[in-house]
Amino acid sequence: MAAVTAMVGLVAFFLALIVATDGAGSGFVAWSAAVGIAVFAALWRGRRRSWRGRLVPFLPVLVAAALTLSVCVPTVSTTRRYPPALSFVTTEHWRLSTGSRVAVYHYPPTGNSPRRRVPLVYLHGGPVRGISVLDHRFLRRLAGQGYDVYAYEQAGGGRSDLLPMDQYSITRFVRDLGAFVGKLGKGRVDVLGFSSGAVVLTRALADPAIAAHLRRAVIAEPGPMDGPTARIAGQKGRPSARGIAPAMTGPRSTHVPRYAVAFGLMRLGLLSSDNGLVGQAEGDNAFTATDLGSDTASAYCARDADRIPVEDTAENFSFSAAASLRIQQTIKDSPSIAPQLRRSRTPAMLMIAECSSQVRQWQTTILADNPAIQRTQYMPGVGHHMWNSLGDNDQRAAAVITAFLQDKPAPLPDYPTRADVPAFLRDHK
Repeated sequence: MAAVTAMVGLVAFFLALIVATDGAGSGFVAWSAAVGIAVFAALWRGRRRSWRGRLVPFLPVLVAAALTLSVCVPTVSTTRRYPPALSFVTTEHWRLSTGSRVAVYHYPPTGNSPRRRVPLVYLHGGPVRGISVLDHRFLRRLAGQGYDVYAYEQAGGGRSDLLPMDQYSITRFVRDLGAFVGKLGKGRVDVLGFSSGAVVLTRALADPAIAAHLRRAVIAEPGPMDGPTARIAGQKGRPSARGIAPAMTGPRSTHVPRYAVAFGLMRLGLLSSDNGLVGQAEGDNAFTATDLGSDTASAYCARDADRIPVEDTAENFSFSAAASLRIQQTIKDSPSIAPQLRRSRTPAMLMIAECSSQVRQWQTTILADNPAIQRTQYMPGVGHHMWNSLGDNDQRAAAVITAFLQDKPAPLPDYPTRADVPAFLRDHK
């Protein structure tokens, strides 16, 4: 029992040193200090014993040293390995004026629908995640309706180049959008922003220099737009599949001690995003879709728990947990953008899912503060990921989006309006 206690104590001491040193030297600084002190303590405890007795205090030290050493040794490449090329669309790389080098995908208009002269730019969710195969499928649907669709993966996500960790911020991502539209060189564009991409779009609408280049904006299932909004502890939508969907299968980086410790401590805020334990490239290589666990299920309605689609392939999946946490922190630390957003004049539409995993007040705050939102579309029967290849969900989402972009009557009632918000928050729980 004493040996077990000593071993557990040494492991706890090692983890405390990991936090204290911010994982310096891939964790070897903490490991060396912990093992060194433990060896000294073992020698001290055994100093008056026989030579056999002196070995006893070393047994828990050896076991704990082996366990903790596994936290210090990478099991994947520490150099970024980007996803291979997609078979159905060409990947281009554009260097933006901000310095970001991003992966760009272009879906020219196809099908028999009239060609739309205004390009449509898609801002994906994440943040700092690759564009999923499910999203690519939806973009092809929009192109099939005559839209000239462009999408790019945020810096650090997918096939886009990494940034130094201290350069990730919500402000940088907004500037990247402005730089992308400028490099596209096709005049004003329409923008569809989803989830964290909707946050980037909302903040762009509050920046007159960027908003001047946006013709129409679709804000789909946004997260918090600024620090005050992020601190709202409100309600969510109707029940999602979180906690009731079958567990995701596949490899998990969090089953490896090194990454379980690194990602766990980062999520708790005990390790910085730029820590010395696991570098950005290694973390990106290690993280898998299965690591997202119930986060994926939370994007679907409870009724869809047993038929959640595979959103991505293992080869295409990409997510930077460290950079994502940093982006989210810069949002939490940012001042209110409400005064700027209230001056927005770019026609916009807000899309809200019935089983939204987002806090309702994140969405209704944007509705309240942006006078240029012309319609709101409450999407029944879908969760946070509104286009998901289930039933007619993609068709319904596309109909709502294209009707607004073409300034045609909405397929659904304009709901909730600003006047409806109190009742909406009361009735849609």
